[in-house]
Amino acid sequence: MSPTRTRWRLGLTAAALLVASVGVPAPANAEDITDYTITVDPEGSGAKIDDTMYGVFFEDINRAADGGLYAELVQNRSFEYATADNRSYTPLTSWNTSGTADVVSDDGRLNARNRGYLALGGDSSVTNSGYNTGIAVESGAVYDFSVWARADQAEALGVTLHDADGDLARARRVTVRGGWAKYTARFTAARTSTTGRLTVAADGPVALDMVSLMPRDTYKGHGLRKDLAEKIAALRPGFVRFPGGCLVNTGSMKGYDEASGYERKRSYQWKDTIGPVEQRATNANFWGYNQSYGLGYYEYFQFAEDTGAMPLPVVPALVTGCGQNKAVDDDALLERHIQDTLDLIEFANGPVNSEWGRERARMGHPAPFHLTHLEVGNEENLPNEFFARFTRFRAAIEAKYPGITVISNAGPDDSGSTFDTAWKLNRDADVDMVDEHYYNSPQWFLQNNDRYDTYDRNGPKVFLGEYASGGNTFKNALSEAAYMTGLERNADVVKLASYAPLLANEDYVQWRPDMIWFNNHASWGSADYEVQKLFMTNVGDRVVPSTASGTPALSGPISGAVGLSTWATTAAYDDVSVTGEDGTTLLGDDFSGDASRWTHTGGGGWSVEDGQYAQTDVAAENTMVSAGDPAWHDYDLRVKATKKSGKEGFLVAFGVKDTGTYYWWNLGGWNNTTTAVEQAVDGGKSTLISKAGSIETGRAYDVHIKVRGRQVTLYLDGQEWGSFTDDKPAEPFRQVVTRDARTGDLIVKVVNAQAADARTTVDLGGAEAAPKARVTTLAAAPDAVNSQTATPVAPVKSVFEGVADRFTYTFPANSVTFLRIRQR
Repeated sequence: MSPTRTRWRLGLTAAALLVASVGVPAPANAEDITDYTITVDPEGSGAKIDDTMYGVFFEDINRAADGGLYAELVQNRSFEYATADNRSYTPLTSWNTSGTADVVSDDGRLNARNRGYLALGGDSSVTNSGYNTGIAVESGAVYDFSVWARADQAEALGVTLHDADGDLARARRVTVRGGWAKYTARFTAARTSTTGRLTVAADGPVALDMVSLMPRDTYKGHGLRKDLAEKIAALRPGFVRFPGGCLVNTGSMKGYDEASGYERKRSYQWKDTIGPVEQRATNANFWGYNQSYGLGYYEYFQFAEDTGAMPLPVVPALVTGCGQNKAVDDDALLERHIQDTLDLIEFANGPVNSEWGRERARMGHPAPFHLTHLEVGNEENLPNEFFARFTRFRAAIEAKYPGITVISNAGPDDSGSTFDTAWKLNRDADVDMVDEHYYNSPQWFLQNNDRYDTYDRNGPKVFLGEYASGGNTFKNALSEAAYMTGLERNADVVKLASYAPLLANEDYVQWRPDMIWFNNHASWGSADYEVQKLFMTNVGDRVVPSTASGTPALSGPISGAVGLSTWATTAAYDDVSVTGEDGTTLLGDDFSGDASRWTHTGGGGWSVEDGQYAQTDVAAENTMVSAGDPAWHDYDLRVKATKKSGKEGFLVAFGVKDTGTYYWWNLGGWNNTTTAVEQAVDGGKSTLISKAGSIETGRAYDVHIKVRGRQVTLYLDGQEWGSFTDDKPAEPFRQVVTRDARTGDLIVKVVNAQAADARTTVDLGGAEAAPKARVTTLAAAPDAVNSQTATPVAPVKSVFEGVADRFTYTFPANSVTFLRIRQR
């Protein structure tokens, strides 16, 4: 490179300058081309990007642990499922019995934390069906069986692995005698099956607990399902955030206490999850099923180490989140949790002669795990109560372990009163790092690439711990890729970022979208996974300053019909009127007759009752009814709304285009804690404005929504509640450039999230560069979805041979393209 300052320019040129590139077809016609300009300054100094910039967030949601990343094949292996945890559960869930088989809990149990065990009579058997369709085994693979058992006299156990077509492996026999002891056997699968069953049969009376079948071949021999762990490792994560998520700060904060008894539905507490597996407690997960804790804190630390990632645990702050919104007022319990957190740091980093370092060494890891970051709390909706407790954790940790970065959070949303209050508290206290979470529509991610441009460079750093665009189509992945260019550009503020959730078992889905999908025998990465992998394996070390031309601001007014809806609530509406800007009546309905002008597009039960339009199904969600013309604009919508019963308030919609595209004013949402305006685009929602607030049952509210152009003003009972202007473009063309110090490459990362190709000219300004650039492209139809049987979204590698002082590159429609340009 010349010692003089050079500039790289990507911009518009004549079509004659178009240089063909392998894998980049010429556009079909001129109408399919859109031109942009990008100016890159390779000698400018952009933000430094830390090695830990991108990581993964693991939470046991969608059966991500048991039946997922944790390789155990037996479900309910310790007979701990209970109706108190899940109404569909019994201690024999996933088991079928023949003969005499009863789950009992008495003084003869295996240990205090294993409440139940199986008393199996003579000539009786018990069969486990595993997860999904059954126990999956692969021909030639080895599987380790184990069981804890006791018998008053020597009794034989017959153990078989089979499916409907017969035995899958040679049967084994184990002789049980005396008190509780662990017995083992080994199976080698004779053929492949996804519907296997494990049967244990007894010749005489025996007691059984902790029945286990594990594949011998796990990720690095540490008990994790290999294909899932390898897909995560292939991301090269800079950190692993664990164990949640909502399960961290929901449920009882007391934990398991042998002195006071067993607490069901506990928050996830690390001391419950270490030590010998048969001595770990089982817990009811926040997400509606039980977790065995076979995947516990030790295994999380080990997995982070195995993948070369920084461990980042999250501990509860004694303020519940995820809709529970309760501050636990128990100072002694708070002090115990603070001490538990100090003990956790000692478990991770302490010497082997310390109490908890000794425990780590006993489990097989005498060397420390090098913990440097720890998060306190998760998505608390009570920012003041949370922060009062957070400061006590922080003070205790900094006093004993000053090298630990203690991370706070900003609640569950990207904006609103909770977010604003939390950020003020964090800034005023000079907190090191704040965790932000948000799940929004693809449009929001395209509109908000500049979110962190204006954050205070001297304030707390940002950990974007959970984000996703609300779907697993390529359109979602494109919007996230566009947003990630903004994260990298602002890497001096956004220090850590992780997509969420990470895993989903296709038969147990509680949250969408998810990065990696699986069943009992296969796994596949979503389109979002491919985007994350491309960014995470091509990060670079420093941002190279660059700018790009953009899309003009939105033009034309907000237009659409109007709507009424409820969410887990019954409500009644009356006196609906829509008037044009000139006073013309577009719609008037006092429901003195029928509701024939309204179209029922959602769920629930709507009917005219006593001159009101009422929705009477208290369990139904998104019960939208709509009326009017989608072309309406510049109007006033007025309605009287009354909550009758249920968990939330009511919703009034405007700008309704169809069932997936609309705005609505959500009054008393989020368990009647927040009032917000949300925008839905193709089914994906994002919040435009929100404030704390609740709706009273039985009270009639006057709701008035004034739409003028792209400006909306909202009135409640005659008082202005708030306003917003929706004129931010959903920019489809985004870019960022970084430098890889190891290779010397400039990595030009371009997202083209539109149906037209993007023609771009590169002006190297005399810089010396190799004539060939390595290219990786993700390109597919916007609605493409990866599945077990098809992966339409997959990276295509090619070589671009036209690198010169000036050259043109055409970025395909609906694509993410990385150009690695070697400087000589």
